[in-house]
Amino acid sequence: MNHPAHTHHAAHEARAAHGGGLASMAASATLHCLTGCAIGEILGLMIGTAVGLATGATIALSVALAFLFGYALSSLPLLRSGLTLGAALGLVVAADTVSILTMEVVDNLVMAVIPGAMDAGLVNAVFWVGMSISLVAAFLAAYPVNRYLLARGKGHALTHEHHGSAAAVTGARRFIPDLPAPALAAAIAAFMLGGLVVAVADGLASPSAATHAAVSTTR
Repeated sequence: MNHPAHTHHAAHEARAAHGGGLASMAASATLHCLTGCAIGEILGLMIGTAVGLATGATIALSVALAFLFGYALSSLPLLRSGLTLGAALGLVVAADTVSILTMEVVDNLVMAVIPGAMDAGLVNAVFWVGMSISLVAAFLAAYPVNRYLLARGKGHALTHEHHGSAAAVTGARRFIPDLPAPALAAAIAAFMLGGLVVAVADGLASPSAATHAAVSTTR
């Protein structure tokens, strides 16, 4: 039987070698959660707006989808390493719940504080600016939480020992995407910038269209 101290030391070495240190692992864990939160928040708003949900129902839907996508993104490397779906979900629920919950609380508080951000539509620049600020705030709030948990062998430390197992990546698991932290950060930034550009372009076009319509009716 392995001594608990030896097992903990071996796990610590494996995690350090994989993630390049505690700070790197905490940043990676936070970005995975942040990506899921961003997808869930925006998709929830789109669905809520499309079907005419009340503000409270839209927020509840967004939070639920943030947890769903946050868990899903964290499950991908575990499925790639060979774990079953049930085992992977069990680990990510234990590992990511505190991180995602922290993000959702901070994210929604910031959006509520920024004037007009919560009620702005997807083609409103206020929404994208507010969402960008709230996501940065959510990252800054969740990063120390993830680092604290990792340092004590909790949180994402529960899943890191299953990451990067090249020998286990065979068959269909080869098609499960690998999502490194820099790629996730770039994807979030590109998506938010794209949304802002579309909103600004729509805002610039709307006054011109309104002016043209007004001129036409006076003739």
